[in-house]
Amino acid sequence: MNLDLAVFRFAAFMVLLSAVLTYFVSPYFVLLTAFIGLNMLQSSFTKFCPAASIFRKLGFRGGCVFC
Repeated sequence: MNLDLAVFRFAAFMVLLSAVLTYFVSPYFVLLTAFIGLNMLQSSFTKFCPAASIFRKLGFRGGCVFC
């Protein structure tokens, strides 16, 4: 699995997790969803993603987006 797929899968997992937490635990978890969306938006402009940096250190090989 390359770095791009790892980042996209992690983001999708976090969005789904925040939706479940919003439904079952507290409506304030919707703020986590907003944070994830803002992070994805800024990374689309800057091509910098903190999760990509972490996954790169874990040994994932580069992809097209987060080289």
